[in-house]
Amino acid sequence: MPIYSSDSDNETMPRTKLFGRQRPIRSVLGGGQVADVLLWENKGVSAALSIGMTILWFLFEVAEYSFVTLFCHISITAMLVVFIWCTSAEIFNWTPPELPTSILDKSTFHEFASTFHERFNQALSSFVDIACGKQPALFFVAIFCLYILSVIGNYFTFLNILYLCFVCLQTLPFLYNKYEDKVERYAGELTREVKKMFRRMNSNVLSKIPRGPQKEKKAR
Repeated sequence: MPIYSSDSDNETMPRTKLFGRQRPIRSVLGGGQVADVLLWENKGVSAALSIGMTILWFLFEVAEYSFVTLFCHISITAMLVVFIWCTSAEIFNWTPPELPTSILDKSTFHEFASTFHERFNQALSSFVDIACGKQPALFFVAIFCLYILSVIGNYFTFLNILYLCFVCLQTLPFLYNKYEDKVERYAGELTREVKKMFRRMNSNVLSKIPRGPQKEKKAR
């Protein structure tokens, strides 16, 4: 005897993009240099950023460096290298080093801030929609994920969680872009199973909850 008869288990649903997106993943990530880094199209910058963040995580979390100590040691080392280099250039008549006065231009920071602002507003809008109950399935999934995250937070430091988020940000968009068809197929199957589960719950539990008699409206 089937649990519910309104929809069959073998129903077919049209293929949709993950999270209902209509644009390609590069456009969703903001395009430009930020998307190049996250999708590993600029492999040099992406690898340097990943290695640099890994080194910082190791120094702070494993070697237990403090931020002030690490900053001072890096500054001392950099100043000694520059001092020795410049002094040697004067003594041996070498070409003096050309030290840059800036590393990143203003447009790079502006692009990063604009992309972060847009993604944050989209996430906040989605959070409000889910909290208002517009998507019941995602509401329960979000509650469950937040609870799991709260449990994980008891066993990991903030730096570990921040580094884990960075690793996910550097790997998940790249892997999704590379295996997009497979991910969307599996995500579609998972979404269908979740919807079936909620329909069963509604049919067997929620619909059988007794409700009080509705008051008839008085005719005017």
